[in-house]
Amino acid sequence: MLTLHSYDDWSPLRDVVVGSARNYTSHERELSFDVFFHDHLFRSEWAYPRLAAARPGRDARSWEIKRRYVDELVEDVEMLAGVLASLGVQVRRPMTLPPDQAPIAGMSWQAAPTPALNIRDNTLILGDEIIETPPAIRSRYLETRLLAAHFAEFFDAGATWTTMPRPLLTDASFDLSYARDSSTSLGGPTEPVLDPVTSSLDVGFEMMLDGAQCLRLGQDLVINIANTNHERAAVWLERHLAGRFRVHRVHRMSDNHIDSMVLALRPGVFLARHPGVRDLMPEVFRSWTYLVPPEPDPSAFPRYDDGDLVLTSPYIDLNVLSVDEETVLVNAECPGVIGLLEHNGFTVVPVQHRHRRLFGGGFHCFTLDTVRDGGCEDYR
Repeated sequence: MLTLHSYDDWSPLRDVVVGSARNYTSHERELSFDVFFHDHLFRSEWAYPRLAAARPGRDARSWEIKRRYVDELVEDVEMLAGVLASLGVQVRRPMTLPPDQAPIAGMSWQAAPTPALNIRDNTLILGDEIIETPPAIRSRYLETRLLAAHFAEFFDAGATWTTMPRPLLTDASFDLSYARDSSTSLGGPTEPVLDPVTSSLDVGFEMMLDGAQCLRLGQDLVINIANTNHERAAVWLERHLAGRFRVHRVHRMSDNHIDSMVLALRPGVFLARHPGVRDLMPEVFRSWTYLVPPEPDPSAFPRYDDGDLVLTSPYIDLNVLSVDEETVLVNAECPGVIGLLEHNGFTVVPVQHRHRRLFGGGFHCFTLDTVRDGGCEDYR
């Protein structure tokens, strides 16, 4: 039985969970969803004009995804799992979300759940500990339950299994300052965020944090902080990890996730969206090499209809997955990243991923590293 052991994103990968896209039929449009994806839902240069006019009101509304896109996504994710298995990695899969799954509900909301696809988000693996992080999207509140069988297996083998405090997710739980700040690095939304509705259950801004906001570098953990929700969660992590890991904060590198802004490919080398990322990083990591690919080619992305909901920026293809310090899985649709990595001595394994902008993730998002060879090293 394998024991949980994962401290970084580059040492030889032995065991991984690959998400599932089966029965992903719709997006639940409501406050938590729109706030999370606001940077790309409404930016006019990449979104589509009718989105703002079609935006629903306060009640959650199911935004249907065309069946063809889901079928092709399922094909691509299954291909990713097959490629990893062919490279000698043990591949686990989450339970499949039932097609007739009833909505889930909190004390003040209800939402149709989504499958466990972008499984990097709601779990953080640090060494021999599983940390379930506090979700920021209501429809994903119970997503980690679809991974519970694997977590239980690692727990039985000696892993620590921790759950961070779970938020109520009332409207007033969300710090909307980043979403309403037009001076943020990504430009801010082109449509105002709705005012929150008050509730008798309001407790103020709550902890919310995704694993994809964290960069694992051996003894060091870098966390992106864009609002009070993230700040409160970072304080919890700092106290919980005291004496075991060094926690560094970076501020507003993005609205939440940073694994399409910066990823560590090996000790001393980052893949970065732009040269300015270096200045946003903790000073001890600014001496590393920052590889910056060319700007994305718009022609490399499928064209969608006005009613198709685009969730991510065109930089999503920086969301690569390292199998070891030399081998990187890269979207076959992104020759710019492939060429950059090959020029710098990496072995690239191209894997198809067509609809990455519709489903909010790439290969790093779709995977959760559970066993890697590397230890709790000091890479500063």
